[in-house]
Amino acid sequence: MQNINEIWVYLSANPLLHLTLTLLAFQLGNFIYLKGNKNPLLNPVMIAVIIIVTILVTTKTTYQTYFEGAQFVHFLLGPATVALAIPLYRQFEKVRQSAIAILVSVLTGSLTAILSAIAIGSLLNGSELTIISLSPKSATAPVAMGLAEQLGGLPSLTAVMVMLTGILGAMIGPFILNLLGIKDWAARGLAIGTASHGIGTARALQVNQVAAAFSGLAMGLNALATAILLPVIWHLLF
Repeated sequence: MQNINEIWVYLSANPLLHLTLTLLAFQLGNFIYLKGNKNPLLNPVMIAVIIIVTILVTTKTTYQTYFEGAQFVHFLLGPATVALAIPLYRQFEKVRQSAIAILVSVLTGSLTAILSAIAIGSLLNGSELTIISLSPKSATAPVAMGLAEQLGGLPSLTAVMVMLTGILGAMIGPFILNLLGIKDWAARGLAIGTASHGIGTARALQVNQVAAAFSGLAMGLNALATAILLPVIWHLLF
């Protein structure tokens, strides 16, 4: 038993352990997702998060220790985001023809996301600190955390809400769109990208290239719209 403990102490201090854990957790999540006939409720990101959090809590591993290994994956988020320009370029003509509809849709979605977060937080008697931390939940994480910090919120709480919003949007978004009878891939992509940023866009990439292109575009435009609209709305209301 002592030898096992010594081995674990050695492994837990090695960044490669947590990098391997991250990759294996996602692969397991993706395996379950594929075996479940790509059911949106079996989102591989959600499954991977549950696996990793369970292991970290069980082994009493701090997030800082885990991130020493996971930062290698985190670094790849930048190139992966830039790579979203590829499906967008392939659908450029369709995007150009729908420019006005896209702008109206994203602005409407951004306003809805901000105002609904403020309304729900207020109805639940949340503090101003909590409400401002929730407000940018539909923007991509770096933008949302920066906005929350500038307006006096908690970036850490914002990060959690952004992740939850992305996962929930990717899971239940397709069901809602089906229920509403929205079948056009461009419209579906816009909705998912606006509401669920990167995680929703990753989901769109697995389903349809047109949806992926419009989702990536919506994610970027929504981040810009949120950065402009949220400070104005916040100062007007509070």
